[in-house]
Amino acid sequence: MDRPTGVLLDVDGTLVDSNDAHAHAWVRALTEAGARAEFPVVRRLIGKGGDKLLPEASGIDADSAGGKAISKRRGEIFRTEYLPKLRPFSRAKELLARMRHEGLQLAVASSSREDELDGLLRVCGADEFIEASTSSDDADNSKPDPDIVHAALERLGHPPERVILLGDTPYDVEAATKASVRVVALRCGGWDDADLRGAIRIYDDPADLLAGFDESPFTAEGSRP
Repeated sequence: MDRPTGVLLDVDGTLVDSNDAHAHAWVRALTEAGARAEFPVVRRLIGKGGDKLLPEASGIDADSAGGKAISKRRGEIFRTEYLPKLRPFSRAKELLARMRHEGLQLAVASSSREDELDGLLRVCGADEFIEASTSSDDADNSKPDPDIVHAALERLGHPPERVILLGDTPYDVEAATKASVRVVALRCGGWDDADLRGAIRIYDDPADLLAGFDESPFTAEGSRP
């Protein structure tokens, strides 16, 4: 494996403990609209873009008037009631600092909307370290399609073989794989190793990755066969 020169970062469930909050916001917005919404079903879809999550969770077309109203309401609920209470995973900011110290350039590749992403980046301190960011607003098709990964690669300016995506969902793994980008996955987003199959390495959370960073795929030593 080539030693990476860049890292693409997912944020929700990877750096910030926000996956449950996103699911609760969707359930509340759907329930208010009179649609049936079961938390376990919605929770398993977190990590996909809302354009895919909404029809899969409820059968409602995301581009319909009703779908757009539900998506808007979900965003309002998330930003006002959940985002202010979110916390980063342990040592997330220190992990980003270590990556930068090792000479890695960082970019965000998130399915979150741009108006939510800025707040999420501040929660984990990532806004101090990233070179570029992409959100669902920068891609025609959301995860698990590779559009967001391609957009982040273009902004970072590194070839796919020299980049690793750090994520937490099977949709991160699928999107990155389609873009020929390696994936290191974290379990803290709520998925197990079977769900994250295809990642080159799996860690518990940012603290676990930081503890084993010297032997991780992000270093020259860890990249050796």
